[in-house]
Amino acid sequence: MHAWILSGILVTCVFAGACHAPPQVLAPRSLPDTVSPLVIRTEFGHEREWKKICEMVRAPVQAPGNEFYAHVEFLDDVIFRGLSKDALVALVPQNYKHTVLFVVDGTTVGQPEFPILVVDLHAEKGRSFRAIPAAIQSIENNLSIANMDFFEFADAVERDGVFRGFPRR
Repeated sequence: MHAWILSGILVTCVFAGACHAPPQVLAPRSLPDTVSPLVIRTEFGHEREWKKICEMVRAPVQAPGNEFYAHVEFLDDVIFRGLSKDALVALVPQNYKHTVLFVVDGTTVGQPEFPILVVDLHAEKGRSFRAIPAAIQSIENNLSIANMDFFEFADAVERDGVFRGFPRR
């Protein structure tokens, strides 16, 4: 018997011949435990777009006298390829400490503004909307300190279903 840890999952290979490479794993068992909320990649055909989206999410957002950052972790693992929102929500462990999941899927990479799918994992588990990468910082920062609720962002999307920020007054 041979065993590997692949994407945090113990994978074993048992047969008469030698195992030279890890076998294909069909699906993850749960989302990994992370310090910060995840930006998870489910679409793997657009490497340049994925890198650009990560760069945009990491970029500081300027406010008078301050810079704010999205405190997120990027999960780039083919084991999550093609998983739907519902499949990802089903992978959330019972004791998961984050209230939101950010998903870079086919819709994200297929549109010029790269609207990331934002999924509620708390009050209305599975409710979602899309947000431009520059808005992820505001969403993550406010949800992580319970300064705002998910619905406040979800209810503030524009006519096309994308959150681009709150109107300035």
